[in-house]
Amino acid sequence: MKTGLITSDTYQNHNTGDGHPEKEDRVKAVIDNFKKLNNKNLIWKKPVKFNKSLLKITHNPNYIDFVEKSFPKKGFSYLDGDTIISPGSKSATIDAVGSIITAIDGVQKKDFKNAFCAVRPPGHHAERDKAMGFCIYNNVAVGAHYLIDNYKLSKIAIIDFDVHHGNGTQNIFFDNEKVLYISTHQFPFYPGSGTEKEKGKNNNILNIPLPAGTTSEEYLNAYEFVLKKIREFKPEFILLSAGFDAHKNDPLAQFQLDSKDFYTITKRTLELSKLYCDGKVVSILEGGYDILALQESTQEHVEALIESN
Repeated sequence: MKTGLITSDTYQNHNTGDGHPEKEDRVKAVIDNFKKLNNKNLIWKKPVKFNKSLLKITHNPNYIDFVEKSFPKKGFSYLDGDTIISPGSKSATIDAVGSIITAIDGVQKKDFKNAFCAVRPPGHHAERDKAMGFCIYNNVAVGAHYLIDNYKLSKIAIIDFDVHHGNGTQNIFFDNEKVLYISTHQFPFYPGSGTEKEKGKNNNILNIPLPAGTTSEEYLNAYEFVLKKIREFKPEFILLSAGFDAHKNDPLAQFQLDSKDFYTITKRTLELSKLYCDGKVVSILEGGYDILALQESTQEHVEALIESN
C-alpha cells in the first residue's frame, strides 16, 4: 500500500503579513519538493468537506462563532498577539481540518496505509476556546474526536514532537481517557506549559520537557519514553503532531536535531504502530520555520512513512 499526501491550494490564501514566521513559503517548499521527487508511492489527495459539528465537539461553540466573525473583508485581524488572519485564512483553516479527516478516512478505508497532511495554519496551540501561537482550530484534536465519534475507536494516541508544547491538545483532552497525549518539547519555553506534573485526569498525558541545546542523541534517548508509553497504552490509531522546529537550524527554538533524526523518530514510531494498530498513522504539519530544514525534514519523515508500507 502507498502513503497519502493530503494538501490543498488554499494554504496560499492564509496571509499572515510580511515578516511573520508562519508563512506561505513553508508549505509551498514542502509541496514543491514532493512534486519534484515524484515518488510513485505517494497518493495525492485534496481535503474533503466535513460536518462542522466536528468542530463543536473540539471547540467551544462561542469560540467557533468568534473565529467565523473575525475573518476580515480586507487586511488583517489578530486572534491573539501571534495569530494573524486575513480574508483567505477562512478557507485555509477549514481545509487544514478537512485534511486530517480525509487522511483518516483514507487509512480506515485502506486507500493508503498511512498519511501526511502538509497544511497550514498549524493547530496544536489552539485550546478549546482560544486561538494561540499561529493556531486557530486544533486540527489533530478534531482528528482524534473524528476517530472516536465516526469510527467508534476508544484508544487514540497523539504524539507531538514539535519543539513547543501542544498546550491546546493537552487542554482539549486533559480529562479524556480515550486519548493519550504525549509531547516532547523544549522547556522552559513558549507556551510555558508541559511540565512532568501535568498528567491528565486519567494519567493520559505524558510530557517530556527537555532543555535548550538538546542533542540528537539526548532527544532519541528521551523518545524511548514515548515508545514505552505507547506500548502500555496499545493504541488503535496514532496521530502525529509533526512539528519540525526541533531542527538545529530552526530560528524559533534551540534543539539540535538533524533532518535525518525525523526519519528515525518516524521509523521507530511506525515499527511500534504495526504491533498495536496495523500501522495506522496519520501525521499533520505543525511547526518548522527554516525553509530548507523543513523541506529536508518532511522528506525524511515521509520516506519513513513510505518505507513502512
